[in-house]
Amino acid sequence: MDTPHQERQILGHPQGLFYLFFAELWERFSFYGMRALLSLYMVNVIFEALVERDFATAAVYSSYGSLVYASTVIGGRISDSLIGMRKSIFLGGILMAIGHFVLAIENNVAFFLALSFIIVGNGFFKPNISTFVGTLYKDGDPRKESGFTIFYMGINIGGWAAPLLCGWLAATYGWHYGFGLAGIGMLVGLLFFWSGIRKGVFGDRGQAPDQAVVDAKFAGVKRGNWVTILAFLAAPVIALLLSSYQPIYDDQNLVNIIFKGIGIFILVYLAYILYQVTAEERKKLFVAILITLFMTVFWGFHELSGSVITLFSARNVDLTIMSAAQTNSLNSMFIILLAIPISMMWTRLAKRGKNPRTPYKFGMGLLFAGLSFYILSISDASANEEGLVPFSYLFIMYFLISVGELFMSPVGLSKITDLSPKRIVAFVMGVWFLSSAFAFQVVGFIGKKLAIESSDAQVGGFETLSVYTEGFELIAIYSLAAGALVLIGAPIINKLMGDVH
Repeated sequence: MDTPHQERQILGHPQGLFYLFFAELWERFSFYGMRALLSLYMVNVIFEALVERDFATAAVYSSYGSLVYASTVIGGRISDSLIGMRKSIFLGGILMAIGHFVLAIENNVAFFLALSFIIVGNGFFKPNISTFVGTLYKDGDPRKESGFTIFYMGINIGGWAAPLLCGWLAATYGWHYGFGLAGIGMLVGLLFFWSGIRKGVFGDRGQAPDQAVVDAKFAGVKRGNWVTILAFLAAPVIALLLSSYQPIYDDQNLVNIIFKGIGIFILVYLAYILYQVTAEERKKLFVAILITLFMTVFWGFHELSGSVITLFSARNVDLTIMSAAQTNSLNSMFIILLAIPISMMWTRLAKRGKNPRTPYKFGMGLLFAGLSFYILSISDASANEEGLVPFSYLFIMYFLISVGELFMSPVGLSKITDLSPKRIVAFVMGVWFLSSAFAFQVVGFIGKKLAIESSDAQVGGFETLSVYTEGFELIAIYSLAAGALVLIGAPIINKLMGDVH
């Protein structure tokens, strides 16, 4: 394998980083472009005839988000043990592109099948392209952290541009033009990745661990080909799960029940692990579990941006600057603007010995999230005669929650690896990624509680404004309480963390 110093450098980094940067940028463009339209499309097209359209939209959006993130655990495992990162990224990208293009077909069956292709594809693509970045650097290479910073900037550029462009196309020419552009974005991302491979910028990185195992036949078909076949066959099965959005018990659908079962299993297994490890390991692992739970709460509120907050924007915000779908770009815009200043702030505080430890950052992040929803909860005081509130409330809300994200997300992942016993770090990392899947269960719960029942496609006004602002007030209270609890308990958590900062 080529070493980083033998490879051609761009801005002091391996040139392969920039091929992965643009591949991820366009993949995230496709993902966030579609997400910006998804809830609005379900409310106005897929479930248009239903009085309970908001409830159905919340149920499907929640199931989709949970399965998207859960799929990364399976896709990452298949890549590690069988087909390698390169084939996983190609397979995932093709499946996602198919999903985006199938969304351009105005048909309910096609709709659920399209979401399923995106779920399966994301499982192969997302965990592997991030891991690929790490392979470009040797262990201990001081450039690695800044390399990931550059890479993640690509994510946010895609997340910023996609809602603006896809939202404009959907509003101007029709929903399916917006979805189609998302599909084209995915193909462009794959072309960047393929170009890097063709030019040899990745060396022999990302290959299958054992090509002989991939080529070995089972039932007359190579095992590597079985992965592709089963990936395509999984799509209709997942489509069936997504389409089973009607409640089975209380307001719980099939996917909700499945994730409750997974959650119980994980908690029982974590309790067993805590019993097995040493006392010192137990302290740190307990903190890792707490961090994961705090992050789940934060993402559960944060991911409302693609569902309840988008519907609130469409119905009760005076949108003179951008459409409801385009407001999804605000979070990424603020991340781009604030990431470097906040990173510099931590560096300067560290030089003075005043950089807050992780629990304090998490507590402050939850406080910022709570404050962001509090801003929305008081917006009704400024509503006009049509029940529309000024855009400035939404703008400030996204600013605050983006600050909270930068306080929590960048440090969380690294602390999980530091706090977990080495022999089970892969399992704990899997639980960390699954936390985003469970966050969407929170999104679904809130979305159902704030669902507006109406046969009016243009539903809005003071009645809906009251439902949303009261809901936002409760979210603010829970988030602020969680943040305060973390800050109060921070000294104890710090002791449990020991030498992990």
